[in-house]
Amino acid sequence: MSNKRFDVAIAGEINLDLVLYGLPEVMPCERELLADNFAMTLGSSSAILAHNLSKLGASVTMATLVGPDALGEIALQRLREANVDLGGVRHTDACSTGVTLMLPHGKERHTLTYPGTMAKMSLGDLDLDYLSNARHFHLSSLYLQTALRPDVPELFRRMKAAGLTISLDTNDDPDGRWEGLLDAVLPLVDIFMPNEDEARRMTRTTSAEAAIEVLGNIVSIVAIKCGSRGALIRSAGVVQEIAPVPVTPVDTVGAGDSFNTGFLFGYLRGMSPAAAARCGNICGALSTQRSGGTEAFRDKALLDTFLAAQGGLEQN
Repeated sequence: MSNKRFDVAIAGEINLDLVLYGLPEVMPCERELLADNFAMTLGSSSAILAHNLSKLGASVTMATLVGPDALGEIALQRLREANVDLGGVRHTDACSTGVTLMLPHGKERHTLTYPGTMAKMSLGDLDLDYLSNARHFHLSSLYLQTALRPDVPELFRRMKAAGLTISLDTNDDPDGRWEGLLDAVLPLVDIFMPNEDEARRMTRTTSAEAAIEVLGNIVSIVAIKCGSRGALIRSAGVVQEIAPVPVTPVDTVGAGDSFNTGFLFGYLRGMSPAAAARCGNICGALSTQRSGGTEAFRDKALLDTFLAAQGGLEQN
């Protein structure tokens, strides 16, 4: 029995997602373009994961940096409502909390982000002793956290020395360079969870199958998210395809972070990587049933009904 206070500690970015639906893909300047729907939801890969894991019953703490603004306070309140521990949150007056504007167009979307505090949080803002009081540590959005990124190897080494396992989801690199990832960061990671496009670009390969072989020679467990095709898993040298959960999506924003939610839920309960990925596919599919990455998990009736229809996460 672990004597750790938390199941998962997360250090990362926090923001709200402002989602405008129904806009044309080509958007001319100097025109009044009308959306047909709007949603304001908790955004950022780190905060979505913290929220959704807590909603599944995991004990989660999140360290983040927030500015002196209403958007940051709304985002924190969403985490409080989900019972996420916020003992590691720090505030700054130096800049405002970041924000992301999303413009979905069917299966694709424009994503526009003002980084704000997500680019300012450094290793000095983190209470490492507090974060170490968990079984597992997760980092998302490596390339958006520009102040923290140079010290991520040191952060990971400190977490591993304290006995934590480590997972990483880099998300996109806006510069497209993926610097330091394969040689300095990934050797310290236990579970790596990119999506298919990210995996191909960071390894300079042309398929998820080729990418997972490169990544699997560095990281013990690799889970590549392949959208409607499910997931590709490599562990102990064995690659497995994990079938998707068929749904008609309302919104795919945050589905990848929700896959991470289900995967870590299963992993922390001792499931095999394949069973954990099945949990990931269930949670990713659930997320698509509401706008944004957390709304389906906030709807307890939907959460309970959907998971029951899939046989429950504990049984996978």
